[in-house]
Amino acid sequence: MTRVPDPSPELLARASGLRRLALDLGQCDDDGRRRALRAMADVLSAARGRVLAANTADVAAAEAAGLNPSLVARLRLDGGKLDGAIDGLRQLAALPDPLGVRQLHRQLDDGLVLERRTVPLGVIGVIFEARPDAVVQIAGLAVRSGNGAILKGGSEAAGSCAALLEALQEGLADGPVAPGVLDLLTSREESLALLRLDGLVDLIIPRGSNALVRFIQNNTRIPVLGHADGICHLYVDRDVDVAEAVAIAVDSKTQYPAACNAIETLLVHRDVAAEFLPPAVAALGAAGVELRGDEAARGHGVAGSASDDDWSTEYADRILAVRVVASLEEALEHIRRHGSRHTDAICSRDPAAAATFLARVDSAGVYHNCSTRFADGYRYGFGAEVGISTQTLPPRGPVGLEGLVTYRYRLRGQGHVVADYAAGRRRFDHRDLPL
Repeated sequence: MTRVPDPSPELLARASGLRRLALDLGQCDDDGRRRALRAMADVLSAARGRVLAANTADVAAAEAAGLNPSLVARLRLDGGKLDGAIDGLRQLAALPDPLGVRQLHRQLDDGLVLERRTVPLGVIGVIFEARPDAVVQIAGLAVRSGNGAILKGGSEAAGSCAALLEALQEGLADGPVAPGVLDLLTSREESLALLRLDGLVDLIIPRGSNALVRFIQNNTRIPVLGHADGICHLYVDRDVDVAEAVAIAVDSKTQYPAACNAIETLLVHRDVAAEFLPPAVAALGAAGVELRGDEAARGHGVAGSASDDDWSTEYADRILAVRVVASLEEALEHIRRHGSRHTDAICSRDPAAAATFLARVDSAGVYHNCSTRFADGYRYGFGAEVGISTQTLPPRGPVGLEGLVTYRYRLRGQGHVVADYAAGRRRFDHRDLPL
């Protein structure tokens, strides 16, 4: 069993210093945080060559070590991914300020006025495997939302993460935001000790395997936000545009198979299986997808045989389980039993069937006639995301700026005391005022 060590004096000092800087960042005005993000984007763009070179070295080392191909895919940072991350920083800078938003404005009595305003969480700790572009997303979201961030990437991405954070901190060097609000842990011992920094870290966000997320949830007193599994489904209903559904299935599985929002199971209504499955099998096969089906699916061209475990497996690879169902109800029950409440979609021309699916599938994202790959903070217009949450309580789904702020109640009075209300000398009027 892995032992979680107490943080070293050096780590405690770093975390304490970062928390003080995070308090200062929370007081930085909107314009200052916008300028900081634009500067981060500019320097990162200028550092493109050294960042991509560091990633090329990481990928080569990972392939030489025989790392799982799906992890290598997540590790790879090409020019397109880097451009997307840089664009995300600029998009974040353009978004409305998430801080200081008045959510409640209420007069409790004459001269006694209550407000609720948004404030930063404080310090977030993010532990992630591969996917070095997460450094840029997390750093940008943290600065825009007024939070400090402690990051720990996997050892396979060490060079990439260091190059990215160095560029981002250079972008902050001459502005109103201190570079020290972003810190990168480099050792396994530090990442484990991070779990013991309650009081200094306000939220832990794990991004990685089921085993990583479960370990963190079981070994810290700090609140944890994230998801352990990404078992996403696409259900093809009986009344469907077959060509459209085939295109959606192919995109949902193959656009980026290693992503947590790629489908792992394809459910097909039996009344459309003979029409839909042959072209779907051909298109998925041409994209290099291994299909594993139940008996009915195999009768329509699926070559492989699915086991019970396949319905509950996140492949993160070009493997797809296929099941033929007798009804929408059977599809809903399958998703309820085997899904991870991440993202599930229906292809249907029947508005009633689509409405039922959208209302009854209890997932963070429920889609109609579109790819599950849209479950992403950048695509939602959030600029970026720190991760996807499948918990029922908010934040849920892709977590952007709104998920990194909390609120504070402010009450202003003129010598008011509760005893006057308890004795009946004064009465509340609870009158809402304009926001």
